[in-house]
Amino acid sequence: MKSKKLSRYSLVAAALFLGAVNANAASPTMDKIKSTGAVTMGVRESSIPMSYTTGDSRFDGYHVEVCRMILGDIKDKLGMSTLRINYQPVTSQNRVPLVQNGTVDIECGTTTNNASRAKDVGFANTLYVEEVRIAVKANSGINSISQLAGKKVATTTGTTSVQLLRKHEKANGVNFDEVFGKDHADSFLLLESGRADAFVMDGSILAGNIANAKNPKDYKIVGEVLSTEPIAIMVPKNDPEFKAAVNAAIAKIVANGKMPALWDKWFLKPIPPKNIVVGLELSPATKNAWANLNDKPAEDYQQKK
Repeated sequence: MKSKKLSRYSLVAAALFLGAVNANAASPTMDKIKSTGAVTMGVRESSIPMSYTTGDSRFDGYHVEVCRMILGDIKDKLGMSTLRINYQPVTSQNRVPLVQNGTVDIECGTTTNNASRAKDVGFANTLYVEEVRIAVKANSGINSISQLAGKKVATTTGTTSVQLLRKHEKANGVNFDEVFGKDHADSFLLLESGRADAFVMDGSILAGNIANAKNPKDYKIVGEVLSTEPIAIMVPKNDPEFKAAVNAAIAKIVANGKMPALWDKWFLKPIPPKNIVVGLELSPATKNAWANLNDKPAEDYQQKK
């Protein structure tokens, strides 16, 4: 009898303990935000119009504005009157480690959600679906992958764009030299200065850099779509409560019908600081992502051959 009673008491105690743990379970990220009154947003410096600097350590863009709206919702959820946003510039190389080690709380740039990165970080629901393309000078005569043979192709260190190019079925037998830029602006400069014949990258980044060039008409986006990829906001991997809060805020933004206006603002109208127009129309894939919110990785987007 004694052992049975002890067993019962042990089970009850264990249940009460687990219940207390669950009741007190909290998001490390949200706890840090509430205790410090601040949050660190990872941003890019030259990913126009998604995330970029407008000068004087200020940042803006489509994903940056979405993240500000998300953080505003989280501020209200935590019962805070104010929330200071610290902007941390990140690169293609360090963005994942900085989220992973807690330096950055939420990364609002141009990161592809894929299975490899998902081992280290979490991804919020997708609000932008990208097509990887090729930018060239308008007078280059290059219109397809097959014409890159013997050419120099620029890409940004830490990105997967040239890997996608090499894997494309129409790249079989096409040999080219790869040159690297430290960031997207540097990669475009390689094309602009003639040190590269093509720049392979996300279509929005290509369009943004072309729109920001001295003579936008000197460049064009050509060739086959190399890949269709979900570009998503990164969050810490082991903080499901924070990810849930971010996704709840995203759902509100979509439900309130704010996404079409955000798209027009950043892709179809003049944007700071130079009042350039990127001119990228809303794609069916992005529109579908808004209608069916999900955090599927890039592997789920790849077309079945």
